[in-house]
Amino acid sequence: MGALAWSSINIVGTQFIQLIVGIILARILVPEDFGTIGVLFIFIGLSTVLIDGGFGQGLIRKQDTTEKDLSTIFYLNFLMSIALYTIMYFGAPFISIFFAIPELTTISRVLFLSVILFSFYFIQQVQLYKKHDYKSLAIINIVSIGFSGTLSAILALKGFGVWALVVQQLVFHIAKALLFPFFLRWKPIKAFTLNTIKELWSFSVNLLGQTMLNVIFNNIYILIIGKFYPIQQVGYFTQANKYSETVNTATQSILFSGTFPVFAQIQDDQPRLLRVYRRLATSISLVTFPIVFFLIVTAYPLFITVFTDKWIFSVLFFQTLILANIFTPLYTININILNVRGESKQTLKLEIFKKTMIVLSIICCFSFGIEIMLIGLLISNFLAYGGSMVLLKKSINHYFRHQILDFSKILIIVVFIGFIVYLINFTQLGNQFILALQAGSFLILYLIALKLFFPENLTEAINGILNKLKSLVTT
Repeated sequence: MGALAWSSINIVGTQFIQLIVGIILARILVPEDFGTIGVLFIFIGLSTVLIDGGFGQGLIRKQDTTEKDLSTIFYLNFLMSIALYTIMYFGAPFISIFFAIPELTTISRVLFLSVILFSFYFIQQVQLYKKHDYKSLAIINIVSIGFSGTLSAILALKGFGVWALVVQQLVFHIAKALLFPFFLRWKPIKAFTLNTIKELWSFSVNLLGQTMLNVIFNNIYILIIGKFYPIQQVGYFTQANKYSETVNTATQSILFSGTFPVFAQIQDDQPRLLRVYRRLATSISLVTFPIVFFLIVTAYPLFITVFTDKWIFSVLFFQTLILANIFTPLYTININILNVRGESKQTLKLEIFKKTMIVLSIICCFSFGIEIMLIGLLISNFLAYGGSMVLLKKSINHYFRHQILDFSKILIIVVFIGFIVYLINFTQLGNQFILALQAGSFLILYLIALKLFFPENLTEAINGILNKLKSLVTT
């Protein structure tokens, strides 16, 4: 199998296991447990970004990476992780005071150990990405998330509460650190050169700034909700956000890990780059758009059936968040192309614009409640995607009308199907039966639409599935 196939197995496999474990934990634990640990993820996210420093993508992009380069960044990562953990260890009481949750001091000091664990395997992970060894990455990630998820579910059943979620995070990183040496026998040499840092910095600094902005603004609503609303509201939001990101994150991860190295190889062949882009944009839209609208129209019976009615307050958050990210996969492709063409400064400016719009929307909408603030996020994301279209036109001469045509027909079809399927919610049937009827109706209507309007894509998808099944049978 190719790079994109194994990358897909990696992401889909981990997301599937996380989904199953998440359902089990959501049915056992209470919203307050998820809210308590949810307010800490911004600190872990920022620390991870600072440890990476944008050097990971820099090493992937560099054509002549040496052992000195790898060892230098490894030592830099480790020293940065120790410094960050020390700061957060002594800052834990202030975090507890800020959110008015006394137990956060102990919880955060334990959870933040994951920052140090991350630095142990980061360079090995980068090397496997650079080698396009997505098979090894898939095995490592699936085993790690499966083991840590199973352990956390057992602890939750035994009444450990929020500590089940803490252990899940730590064991995940420990498992990855232990597994990487089995797939990549690498040790840092005794070398540390500032020339490596200087060489990579000009490219990495813009990505570092961009990624830090992403982490801050991906968690800004949790910070606001955690500070000004009851902690269970954070739990409702984090769960809604997690499940809306299941589709979004899976697609983005597949696109980044599978397409960034590919785009890097053909970055100077503009006609070929444009052809690959348009084909990928259409394929991604055919997959993600129907999933997004299906989840929006079935959200209510889905949450009641799967997570129980204690999570019903997450439904509206979920619907708004998943709609806000409908163009994120296409936005990710645009950003990847701009980055591999050396235009990371432009993508940083675009992210600053996007984040500025989010801040303005929060300021304007804060007094109207959480739901209205999320509408501001939706508008900001749509505007940012429009900005990426402008930059893409300038970079590879891809006209606006062609970019819109790549997805507009698909969008119109799934909106129409979604409207029809949504009407089933108004029947007097049970939630489980409504969900099953909606799923069957949406699938049948979408397959009919593909047969009528995208016969080549449907045939290609069917042949691809059949070929995969034949290869599995013969091996």
